Amino acid sequence: MDFEPLVLPGVDPARPIVIAGPCSAETEDQVLDSARGVARNGIKLFRSGIWKPRTKPGGFEGVGAAGLAWLKRVKRETGMYVAVEVATKDHVFEALKAGIDFLWVGARTTVNPFAVQEIADALRGADVPVLIKNPVNPDLELWIGAIERIYGAGLRRIGVIHRGFSSYEKKTYRNPPMWHLPIELRRRLPDVPIFCDPSHIAGKRDFILKLCQQAMDLKFDGLIIETHCQPEKAWSDAAQQITPEALGGILQSLVIRNADGLSEDLSELRCRIDLIDEALLELLAKRMNISGEIGRYKRSRNMPVLQSSRYSEIIERRAALGKSMNLDGDFVRSILEEIHEESIRVQMDSE
Repeated sequence: MDFEPLVLPGVDPARPIVIAGPCSAETEDQVLDSARGVARNGIKLFRSGIWKPRTKPGGFEGVGAAGLAWLKRVKRETGMYVAVEVATKDHVFEALKAGIDFLWVGARTTVNPFAVQEIADALRGADVPVLIKNPVNPDLELWIGAIERIYGAGLRRIGVIHRGFSSYEKKTYRNPPMWHLPIELRRRLPDVPIFCDPSHIAGKRDFILKLCQQAMDLKFDGLIIETHCQPEKAWSDAAQQITPEALGGILQSLVIRNADGLSEDLSELRCRIDLIDEALLELLAKRMNISGEIGRYKRSRNMPVLQSSRYSEIIERRAALGKSMNLDGDFVRSILEEIHEESIRVQMDSE
């Protein structure tokens, strides 16, 4: 697939494209106040959701097409481009009629090929940039399939948004980033622009700067950051939104790696190792939590903590598995011995 670049006049091509604005358009005053604050920080593209798919009924589901007039006013008064999420063909028609500059397809829509095809059919013949969020579940083929459907409708200014993936497990982030998936997407579609949505990955504003920097270290092309004039009073996703002032501080703090050649490749590789190390530590913590549960179970049934036959079985099986993955057997054994020793300690200390 041959994608056209997403070029914005007035935006430094050496810096990431930043899309900012509130999760939801709530009132006209809130939209305008947020837009003015965003514009003061040099942002050229404003976002706001007007159709809001919610996990459960009863939540704020957006103001609907009435919000398009507010976005047109933002465009007129600030000069920024404006972007909205579309989930149906009617959303597409309304947005195009209102002159919206950018559209994005949300994670809950990307997961449904029928819905994506409906949007693609509605977009046929249009010339508008479309950004496609990853599906809520970690399915790379589903994500690429959505890109192919929009591409098949004749659009070429297409980008993707990495917003993390849903997990039933309680983790640090609301939607764990699983960075290997956008990295693999970049390998398979090297020309597609990739934006990071740190707001939805984080779920909490405290993590947004770290996630933005990680995205930049992985050479993402842009960021989409939820920014609200009064985030603590937001009608949806209040915990993950930031003020325009905080947005400015984050953007000033970002380090954009401009080195080329081997040094740039090395920086990306190091970033990938850092991310893998974080994932390893999360897995180790999870393993030790289970060891604690095992310790409590054994104590309640008067069982000994150390069971040598089980230990020997684990070592032999895991060492063979590691060897099948081209890992040195002695290396695997030494790691497993350290993990087992810590697991025994956790079991003995569990209450």
